[in-house]
Amino acid sequence: MIMQKRRLGKSELEVSALGLGCMGLSFGLGPAIDRQAAINLIRAAYDQGVNFFDSAEAYGPFENEELLGAVLKPFRKQVVIATKFGFKEGKTSLGVDSRPESIRIATEGALKRLQTDVIDLLYQHRVDPDVPIEDVAGTVKQLIDEGKVKHFGLSEASVQTIRRAHVVQPVTALQSEYSLWWREPENEILPTLEELGIGLVPFSPLGKGFLTGKIDENTSFDKNDFRNIVPRFSEENRKANQGLIDVLKSIAAENEATPAQIALAWLLAQKPWIVPIPGTTKLRRLQENIGAVNISLSADQLGSIDAALQTIKISGERYPAHLNAMVGK
Repeated sequence: MIMQKRRLGKSELEVSALGLGCMGLSFGLGPAIDRQAAINLIRAAYDQGVNFFDSAEAYGPFENEELLGAVLKPFRKQVVIATKFGFKEGKTSLGVDSRPESIRIATEGALKRLQTDVIDLLYQHRVDPDVPIEDVAGTVKQLIDEGKVKHFGLSEASVQTIRRAHVVQPVTALQSEYSLWWREPENEILPTLEELGIGLVPFSPLGKGFLTGKIDENTSFDKNDFRNIVPRFSEENRKANQGLIDVLKSIAAENEATPAQIALAWLLAQKPWIVPIPGTTKLRRLQENIGAVNISLSADQLGSIDAALQTIKISGERYPAHLNAMVGK
């Protein structure tokens, strides 16, 4: 299979049509996986044409960047590495921190951990309400001028924040949640990105695993799994949201595909500048996800997914209240 390439917005940054979200290898969805298994997974992704790898100082913290740096070093010139700054000491539990001096410390640390002299795409992980976005964009602009960073990105930012940042330093990509069960970006975010020529990198494109069809009301998660505190993953909401899975399964059957592949193919069909970054810890899931690149949904199939979604109300908030407060600033 030849991996298709996509350009993020109007930038010259060209990446594989699917990237690899690396968070779950070290953080967030239960215990970190065995280091050798993580190395094998990243190498397998690269061998199958994935050249876009997504990390953050907060994943661990720091462990994920160190892992990627070690694995990708032999083919550093062939890959695009994205990472993020924006939490105090790299710890999400301590809250946001995008002061210019903190951005510089995070960037210097990331360069060492990633064993590279330049970061291809540097995102602000979450907007810091105490630091004007112009100061953030200006600091990243300086880092770009110094040759330490190539492209600037934002994550879960509002339209107003995107516009203000873009004036100071052109934004190459916005990373935000977007999937069949979180379509809110279609209201304002997608039209703004199209107008400004900014790419969209959807995280959780499989709804944190729900859209694979392998999670139901009887599924139990590891005690360290973030999904335990996500309202949408309460037992009652998992049961209520099965209608969406039923739709995906019927279209998957028509395409000799899986529900996960249909969910990813749907995202890829929305805009040519959308590059989802599904994460996984399993080689077979990686292969399954990559297979979505070769699925072209017909206009009728896309229409029937949209029609079905009009009749299905997704139950449950996508974040607990304290994290919802950090989104869309």
